[in-house]
Amino acid sequence: MDFVFEPLPWRVIFGVGALDRLPDEVARLGAAKALVLCTPEQRVMARDVARRLGENSVGIYDKATMHVPVEVARAAREHAAALGADVCIAVGGGSTIGLGKAIALEFGTPIIAVPTTYAGSEMTPIWGLTEAGVKKTGNDRRVLPRAVIYDPTLTLSLPPALSGVSGMNAIAHCVEALYAQSANPVISLMAEDGIRALADSLPRVVREPTNLAARTRAQYGAWLAGASLGAVGMAIHHKLCHALGGTLNLPHAETHTVVLPHAVAYNRYAAPDAMARIAAALGADDAAHGLFDLAVAVGAKTSLRDLGMRESDIDRVADLATANPYWNPRPVMRDGVRALLRDAFEGYRPAS
Repeated sequence: MDFVFEPLPWRVIFGVGALDRLPDEVARLGAAKALVLCTPEQRVMARDVARRLGENSVGIYDKATMHVPVEVARAAREHAAALGADVCIAVGGGSTIGLGKAIALEFGTPIIAVPTTYAGSEMTPIWGLTEAGVKKTGNDRRVLPRAVIYDPTLTLSLPPALSGVSGMNAIAHCVEALYAQSANPVISLMAEDGIRALADSLPRVVREPTNLAARTRAQYGAWLAGASLGAVGMAIHHKLCHALGGTLNLPHAETHTVVLPHAVAYNRYAAPDAMARIAAALGADDAAHGLFDLAVAVGAKTSLRDLGMRESDIDRVADLATANPYWNPRPVMRDGVRALLRDAFEGYRPAS
Protein backbone atom coordinates (compact mmCIF):
# COMPACT_ATOMS: atom_id res chain seq x y z
CA MET A 1 0.00 0.00 0.00
CA ASP A 2 1.50 3.33 -1.10
CA PHE A 3 -0.02 6.74 -0.39
CA VAL A 4 0.68 10.28 0.76
CA PHE A 5 -1.60 11.87 3.35
CA GLU A 6 -1.20 15.58 4.07
CA PRO A 7 -4.14 16.79 6.18
CA LEU A 8 -5.49 20.27 5.63
CA PRO A 9 -5.65 22.75 8.55
CA TRP A 10 -9.37 22.41 9.17
CA ARG A 11 -11.15 23.97 12.14
CA VAL A 12 -14.74 22.75 12.57
CA ILE A 13 -17.31 23.84 15.15
CA PHE A 14 -20.23 21.41 14.90
CA GLY A 15 -23.54 21.14 16.71
CA VAL A 16 -26.95 22.60 17.38
CA GLY A 17 -26.47 26.21 18.47
CA ALA A 18 -22.90 26.39 17.12
CA LEU A 19 -23.65 29.74 15.46
CA ASP A 20 -23.55 31.32 18.93
CA ARG A 21 -19.77 30.86 18.81
CA LEU A 22 -19.30 33.01 15.70
CA PRO A 23 -18.20 36.17 17.59
CA ASP A 24 -15.54 34.12 19.38
CA GLU A 25 -14.23 32.82 16.05
CA VAL A 26 -13.99 36.36 14.66
CA ALA A 27 -12.10 37.44 17.78
CA ARG A 28 -9.82 34.43 17.49
CA LEU A 29 -8.71 35.72 14.08
CA GLY A 30 -8.06 39.18 15.50
CA ALA A 31 -10.57 40.62 13.03
CA ALA A 32 -12.68 43.73 13.60
CA LYS A 33 -14.44 44.37 10.27
CA ALA A 34 -16.54 41.41 9.18
CA LEU A 35 -18.37 41.48 5.85
CA VAL A 36 -21.27 39.01 5.69
CA LEU A 37 -21.76 37.39 2.28
CA CYS A 38 -24.96 35.73 1.05
CA THR A 39 -27.31 35.29 -1.90
CA PRO A 40 -30.28 37.66 -2.26
CA GLU A 41 -32.56 34.89 -0.97
CA GLN A 42 -30.60 34.51 2.28
CA ARG A 43 -30.47 38.14 3.30
CA VAL A 44 -32.72 37.60 6.34
CA MET A 45 -30.37 34.95 7.73
CA ALA A 46 -27.36 37.11 6.89
CA ARG A 47 -28.95 40.02 8.77
CA ASP A 48 -29.20 37.84 11.89
CA VAL A 49 -25.54 36.86 11.52
CA ALA A 50 -24.51 40.52 11.17
CA ARG A 51 -26.56 41.38 14.26
CA ARG A 52 -24.70 38.76 16.28
CA LEU A 53 -21.41 40.41 15.32
CA GLY A 54 -22.51 43.83 16.55
CA GLU A 55 -19.90 46.55 16.02
CA ASN A 56 -17.62 44.07 14.27
CA SER A 57 -20.00 43.89 11.28
CA VAL A 58 -19.37 46.29 8.39
CA GLY A 59 -22.42 45.15 6.45
CA ILE A 60 -23.89 42.56 4.12
CA TYR A 61 -23.07 41.81 0.49
CA ASP A 62 -25.98 39.81 -0.93
CA LYS A 63 -25.08 39.30 -4.60
CA ALA A 64 -23.56 35.80 -4.53
CA THR A 65 -24.70 33.66 -7.44
CA MET A 66 -24.07 30.24 -9.00
CA HIS A 67 -20.69 29.39 -10.51
CA VAL A 68 -19.16 32.73 -9.34
CA PRO A 69 -19.15 34.84 -12.52
CA VAL A 70 -15.97 36.95 -12.69
CA GLU A 71 -18.07 40.13 -12.85
CA VAL A 72 -19.68 39.31 -9.51
CA ALA A 73 -16.30 38.41 -8.02
CA ARG A 74 -14.78 41.73 -9.11
CA ALA A 75 -17.66 43.72 -7.66
CA ALA A 76 -17.45 41.85 -4.35
CA ARG A 77 -13.70 42.38 -4.14
CA GLU A 78 -14.14 46.11 -4.71
CA HIS A 79 -16.87 46.29 -2.07
CA ALA A 80 -14.78 44.40 0.50
CA ALA A 81 -11.77 46.62 -0.17
CA ALA A 82 -13.82 49.81 0.15
CA LEU A 83 -15.08 48.70 3.57
CA GLY A 84 -11.67 47.52 4.75
CA ALA A 85 -13.11 44.08 5.55
CA ASP A 86 -10.60 41.90 7.38
CA VAL A 87 -12.77 38.76 7.48
CA CYS A 88 -15.63 37.46 5.34
CA ILE A 89 -18.48 35.49 6.88
CA ALA A 90 -19.90 33.30 4.08
CA VAL A 91 -23.48 32.31 4.98
CA GLY A 92 -25.07 29.82 2.61
CA GLY A 93 -23.96 27.15 0.16
CA GLY A 94 -21.41 26.79 -2.59
CA SER A 95 -22.32 30.05 -4.34
CA THR A 96 -21.68 32.20 -1.28
CA ILE A 97 -18.63 30.30 -0.10
CA GLY A 98 -17.26 30.46 -3.64
CA LEU A 99 -17.64 34.24 -3.58
CA GLY A 100 -15.75 34.38 -0.30
CA LYS A 101 -13.00 32.34 -1.91
CA ALA A 102 -12.81 34.77 -4.82
CA ILE A 103 -12.15 37.59 -2.34
CA ALA A 104 -9.61 35.51 -0.43
CA LEU A 105 -7.82 34.59 -3.64
CA GLU A 106 -7.29 38.28 -4.41
CA PHE A 107 -6.60 39.73 -0.97
CA GLY A 108 -5.94 36.79 1.35
CA THR A 109 -8.96 37.84 3.45
CA PRO A 110 -9.79 35.02 5.89
CA ILE A 111 -13.15 33.28 5.58
CA ILE A 112 -15.42 31.90 8.26
CA ALA A 113 -17.95 29.64 6.57
CA VAL A 114 -21.46 29.12 7.91
CA PRO A 115 -22.97 26.44 5.63
CA THR A 116 -26.73 26.24 5.24
CA THR A 117 -26.66 23.48 2.59
CA TYR A 118 -24.76 20.23 2.15
CA ALA A 119 -22.48 21.50 -0.64
CA GLY A 120 -19.10 20.82 1.00
CA SER A 121 -17.19 23.72 -0.58
CA GLU A 122 -16.43 25.07 2.89
CA MET A 123 -13.94 22.26 3.55
CA THR A 124 -11.86 22.64 0.40
CA PRO A 125 -9.09 24.88 -0.96
CA ILE A 126 -10.73 24.61 -4.41
CA TRP A 127 -11.96 27.81 -6.05
CA GLY A 128 -13.93 28.32 -9.25
CA LEU A 129 -14.67 31.33 -11.45
CA THR A 130 -16.78 31.47 -14.60
CA GLU A 131 -15.85 33.73 -17.49
CA ALA A 132 -17.28 33.78 -21.02
CA GLY A 133 -19.14 30.54 -20.41
CA VAL A 134 -16.10 28.61 -19.15
CA LYS A 135 -15.66 27.64 -15.50
CA LYS A 136 -12.03 27.61 -14.38
CA THR A 137 -11.00 25.99 -11.13
CA GLY A 138 -7.86 26.00 -9.05
CA ASN A 139 -6.45 24.86 -5.72
CA ASP A 140 -5.00 27.37 -3.27
CA ARG A 141 -4.81 27.08 0.51
CA ARG A 142 -5.42 30.82 0.84
CA VAL A 143 -9.10 30.20 0.08
CA LEU A 144 -9.61 27.44 2.66
CA PRO A 145 -11.92 28.83 5.37
CA ARG A 146 -10.16 29.42 8.68
CA ALA A 147 -13.18 28.04 10.52
CA VAL A 148 -16.41 26.29 9.57
CA ILE A 149 -19.47 26.55 11.79
CA TYR A 150 -21.92 23.71 11.24
CA ASP A 151 -25.21 24.43 12.99
CA PRO A 152 -27.87 21.95 11.79
CA THR A 153 -30.66 24.36 12.74
CA LEU A 154 -29.57 26.60 9.85
CA THR A 155 -30.46 23.87 7.34
CA LEU A 156 -34.10 23.80 8.49
CA SER A 157 -34.86 26.59 6.02
CA LEU A 158 -33.52 24.53 3.11
CA PRO A 159 -36.60 23.18 1.26
CA PRO A 160 -36.90 19.38 1.05
CA ALA A 161 -36.31 19.26 -2.71
CA LEU A 162 -33.12 21.32 -2.42
CA SER A 163 -32.01 19.32 0.60
CA GLY A 164 -32.14 16.13 -1.45
CA VAL A 165 -30.05 17.36 -4.37
CA SER A 166 -27.65 19.25 -2.12
CA GLY A 167 -27.00 15.99 -0.27
CA MET A 168 -26.53 14.11 -3.54
CA ASN A 169 -23.94 16.71 -4.51
CA ALA A 170 -22.14 15.94 -1.25
CA ILE A 171 -22.24 12.21 -1.98
CA ALA A 172 -20.52 12.93 -5.30
CA HIS A 173 -17.53 14.29 -3.38
CA CYS A 174 -17.31 11.11 -1.33
CA VAL A 175 -17.65 8.89 -4.40
CA GLU A 176 -14.82 10.49 -6.33
CA ALA A 177 -12.60 10.58 -3.24
CA LEU A 178 -12.79 6.78 -3.14
CA TYR A 179 -11.31 6.35 -6.62
CA ALA A 180 -9.18 9.51 -6.79
CA GLN A 181 -5.58 9.22 -7.93
CA SER A 182 -4.49 10.64 -4.56
CA ALA A 183 -6.85 8.50 -2.47
CA ASN A 184 -5.59 7.36 0.93
CA PRO A 185 -6.99 5.09 3.66
CA VAL A 186 -7.96 7.87 6.08
CA ILE A 187 -9.96 9.88 3.57
CA SER A 188 -11.52 6.71 2.16
CA LEU A 189 -12.88 5.89 5.61
CA MET A 190 -14.34 9.39 5.86
CA ALA A 191 -15.80 9.21 2.36
CA GLU A 192 -17.47 5.86 2.92
CA ASP A 193 -19.02 6.99 6.20
CA GLY A 194 -20.12 10.22 4.52
CA ILE A 195 -22.04 8.24 1.88
CA ARG A 196 -23.59 6.07 4.58
CA ALA A 197 -24.69 9.05 6.68
CA LEU A 198 -26.18 10.91 3.72
CA ALA A 199 -27.89 7.88 2.18
CA ASP A 200 -29.49 7.14 5.53
CA SER A 201 -30.58 10.69 6.35
CA LEU A 202 -31.57 12.35 3.07
CA PRO A 203 -34.83 10.43 2.50
CA ARG A 204 -35.82 11.24 6.09
CA VAL A 205 -34.98 14.93 5.60
CA VAL A 206 -37.16 15.02 2.49
CA ARG A 207 -40.06 13.23 4.21
CA GLU A 208 -39.73 15.09 7.51
CA PRO A 209 -38.12 18.50 6.83
CA THR A 210 -38.18 19.53 10.50
CA ASN A 211 -36.49 16.34 11.73
CA LEU A 212 -33.43 17.91 13.36
CA ALA A 213 -31.78 14.55 14.08
CA ALA A 214 -31.91 13.68 10.37
CA ARG A 215 -30.66 17.16 9.46
CA THR A 216 -27.77 16.76 11.90
CA ARG A 217 -26.76 13.41 10.41
CA ALA A 218 -26.99 14.84 6.90
CA GLN A 219 -24.75 17.77 7.84
CA TYR A 220 -22.29 15.37 9.45
CA GLY A 221 -22.18 13.47 6.15
CA ALA A 222 -21.74 16.74 4.25
CA TRP A 223 -18.81 17.67 6.47
CA LEU A 224 -17.12 14.34 5.69
CA ALA A 225 -17.88 14.84 1.99
CA GLY A 226 -16.33 18.29 1.88
CA ALA A 227 -13.30 17.12 3.83
CA SER A 228 -12.86 14.23 1.40
CA LEU A 229 -13.11 16.49 -1.63
CA GLY A 230 -10.64 18.96 -0.15
CA ALA A 231 -8.01 16.34 0.65
CA VAL A 232 -7.86 14.36 -2.60
CA GLY A 233 -8.45 14.95 -6.30
CA MET A 234 -11.48 14.93 -8.54
CA ALA A 235 -12.23 12.86 -11.63
CA ILE A 236 -14.66 12.67 -14.54
CA HIS A 237 -17.82 13.44 -12.59
CA HIS A 238 -16.63 16.84 -11.37
CA LYS A 239 -15.10 17.70 -14.75
CA LEU A 240 -18.42 17.06 -16.47
CA CYS A 241 -20.36 19.06 -13.89
CA HIS A 242 -17.98 22.00 -14.18
CA ALA A 243 -18.45 21.96 -17.95
CA LEU A 244 -22.24 21.66 -17.70
CA GLY A 245 -22.54 24.34 -15.04
CA GLY A 246 -20.06 26.85 -16.35
CA THR A 247 -21.05 26.55 -20.00
CA LEU A 248 -24.80 25.95 -19.83
CA ASN A 249 -25.44 27.56 -16.42
CA LEU A 250 -27.29 24.46 -15.24
CA PRO A 251 -28.19 24.37 -11.53
CA HIS A 252 -25.22 23.06 -9.57
CA ALA A 253 -26.60 20.48 -7.14
CA GLU A 254 -29.22 19.19 -9.56
CA THR A 255 -26.57 18.65 -12.23
CA HIS A 256 -24.38 16.66 -9.84
CA THR A 257 -27.39 14.55 -8.91
CA VAL A 258 -28.20 13.66 -12.51
CA VAL A 259 -24.63 12.98 -13.67
CA LEU A 260 -23.34 11.01 -10.67
CA PRO A 261 -24.87 7.56 -11.37
CA HIS A 262 -23.66 7.72 -14.98
CA ALA A 263 -20.14 8.81 -14.04
CA VAL A 264 -19.99 5.91 -11.59
CA ALA A 265 -21.24 3.51 -14.26
CA TYR A 266 -18.51 4.82 -16.58
CA ASN A 267 -15.88 3.91 -13.97
CA ARG A 268 -17.59 0.71 -12.76
CA TYR A 269 -14.97 -1.79 -13.96
CA ALA A 270 -11.94 0.49 -13.58
CA ALA A 271 -12.36 0.96 -9.80
CA PRO A 272 -13.94 -2.22 -8.40
CA ASP A 273 -12.82 -1.70 -4.79
CA ALA A 274 -14.31 1.79 -4.69
CA MET A 275 -17.52 0.52 -6.27
CA ALA A 276 -17.86 -2.18 -3.62
CA ARG A 277 -17.47 0.39 -0.83
CA ILE A 278 -19.96 2.78 -2.42
CA ALA A 279 -22.53 0.01 -2.86
CA ALA A 280 -22.04 -1.18 0.73
CA ALA A 281 -22.49 2.34 2.10
CA LEU A 282 -25.68 2.73 0.07
CA GLY A 283 -26.98 -0.71 1.02
CA ALA A 284 -27.22 -1.57 -2.68
CA ASP A 285 -26.01 -4.37 -4.93
CA ASP A 286 -24.51 -1.95 -7.47
CA ALA A 287 -23.04 1.51 -6.86
CA ALA A 288 -24.48 3.21 -9.96
CA HIS A 289 -27.93 1.70 -9.46
CA GLY A 290 -27.92 2.60 -5.78
CA LEU A 291 -27.12 6.24 -6.53
CA PHE A 292 -29.81 6.47 -9.20
CA ASP A 293 -32.37 4.92 -6.86
CA LEU A 294 -31.40 7.31 -4.06
CA ALA A 295 -31.89 10.28 -6.39
CA VAL A 296 -35.38 8.98 -7.19
CA ALA A 297 -36.08 8.42 -3.48
CA VAL A 298 -35.35 12.06 -2.66
CA GLY A 299 -37.56 13.26 -5.51
CA ALA A 300 -34.77 14.61 -7.70
CA LYS A 301 -34.90 15.04 -11.44
CA THR A 302 -32.84 12.39 -13.22
CA SER A 303 -32.50 13.94 -16.69
CA LEU A 304 -30.27 16.77 -17.92
CA ARG A 305 -33.03 17.56 -20.40
CA ASP A 306 -35.28 18.41 -17.46
CA LEU A 307 -32.63 20.82 -16.15
CA GLY A 308 -32.63 22.83 -19.38
CA MET A 309 -29.92 21.15 -21.42
CA ARG A 310 -30.56 20.85 -25.17
CA GLU A 311 -29.71 17.78 -27.20
CA SER A 312 -27.41 19.91 -29.34
CA ASP A 313 -25.32 20.66 -26.23
CA ILE A 314 -24.18 17.05 -25.83
CA ASP A 315 -21.34 17.27 -28.35
CA ARG A 316 -20.24 20.67 -27.08
CA VAL A 317 -19.94 19.47 -23.50
CA ALA A 318 -18.24 16.22 -24.56
CA ASP A 319 -15.61 18.29 -26.37
CA LEU A 320 -15.03 20.54 -23.36
CA ALA A 321 -14.82 17.66 -20.89
CA THR A 322 -12.29 15.72 -22.97
CA ALA A 323 -10.15 18.66 -24.13
CA ASN A 324 -8.28 18.89 -20.82
CA PRO A 325 -9.62 16.05 -18.66
CA TYR A 326 -8.98 15.43 -14.98
CA TRP A 327 -7.28 12.17 -14.05
CA ASN A 328 -9.80 9.33 -14.03
CA PRO A 329 -9.47 5.59 -13.28
CA ARG A 330 -10.86 4.80 -16.73
CA PRO A 331 -9.32 6.66 -19.69
CA VAL A 332 -11.44 9.64 -20.69
CA MET A 333 -12.41 9.00 -24.30
CA ARG A 334 -14.82 11.18 -26.22
CA ASP A 335 -17.09 8.37 -27.44
CA GLY A 336 -17.52 7.04 -23.91
CA VAL A 337 -18.10 10.48 -22.44
CA ARG A 338 -20.62 11.29 -25.14
CA ALA A 339 -22.50 8.07 -24.36
CA LEU A 340 -22.44 8.96 -20.66
CA LEU A 341 -23.88 12.40 -21.42
CA ARG A 342 -26.53 10.91 -23.70
CA ASP A 343 -27.72 8.58 -20.93
CA ALA A 344 -27.75 11.45 -18.42
CA PHE A 345 -29.57 13.69 -20.89
CA GLU A 346 -32.32 11.11 -21.39
CA GLY A 347 -32.47 10.19 -17.70
CA TYR A 348 -31.91 6.47 -18.24
CA ARG A 349 -31.17 4.20 -15.29
CA PRO A 350 -27.52 3.14 -15.73
CA ALA A 351 -27.14 -0.16 -17.53
CA SER A 352 -25.82 -3.19 -15.69
